[in-house]
Amino acid sequence: MDNLEERPSMGILLRVLSGLLFTGMLVCIKAVSDTVPVGQSVFFRSLFALLPIVVFLMLRREFPQGLATRRPLGHALRSGLGAAAMFASFAAVALLPVAEATLLAQLTPVFMAVGGVLLLGERFSLYRAGGVLLALAGVAVLILPGLDASAGNGQLTGYILGALSALLTAGALLTVRRISRTETAASIAFYFIVVAALAGLATLPLGWASLTRVEFALLVLSGLFGGAAHIAMTLALRYAEASRLAPFEYIALVWPVLADWVLFGSPVSSAFLLALPLMLSGVALAAMEGRRLRLRVKWLLRR
Repeated sequence: MDNLEERPSMGILLRVLSGLLFTGMLVCIKAVSDTVPVGQSVFFRSLFALLPIVVFLMLRREFPQGLATRRPLGHALRSGLGAAAMFASFAAVALLPVAEATLLAQLTPVFMAVGGVLLLGERFSLYRAGGVLLALAGVAVLILPGLDASAGNGQLTGYILGALSALLTAGALLTVRRISRTETAASIAFYFIVVAALAGLATLPLGWASLTRVEFALLVLSGLFGGAAHIAMTLALRYAEASRLAPFEYIALVWPVLADWVLFGSPVSSAFLLALPLMLSGVALAAMEGRRLRLRVKWLLRR
């Protein structure tokens, strides 16, 4: 990461933009989900995400020299988990409103908090325990009201896939935490996109759809939006600390709600509104420990 002067306003703006771009990607995927198989969507999304990412890396003079790696197995694990998460996420958004699929993705920090304890030997504190309980309560509130009626339309399957995507994403990010000590951000992003594209291509024998011009354009846009969202997030973290950006991550949930309402004619459900504060409170509580630990380290360093 470059040593740039901190510009929190720019970082916040880029974080909000990344949420908007990510929603645009999901909207494109949902718009073609009735006719385009998930694997085909993953392939096109990954293939065309390479374009903005490679251009960005070239501008930073990190391509191709930044792709050198000393931990190929670490990249394989991170990329495999990330690709599986993308499959699950796209399958979930085909079955659920965009807002609900996005809300379930917010479980990732909670799963990371648990994974940090189980896999990395981190301390299981009251912050983490409270975060997990609140997040689980939010999931229950979201799922239980429509449990009986959801079996026929695949809604319950969508909830399971959304939670699975968050779990796999957490595993991928925990792997990033391990390999980022020796690997560049350029190599981590690039190899993930390449592996995801190859995984999507591997589904070709299962049958792909013949695309119309509109469907092809939407799939291209999904890739461009996804790649641009990654770049915006990367730049946001260069200009502002993650703890400062955290409150603005919740603005990202505004865009999916608007997309469901305006583009798909799907108003927000009462279960979503009840689950939202519980899940976000759980995420905030789980993330609070990391901020508390950093503040304690800074205090000790000043002594």
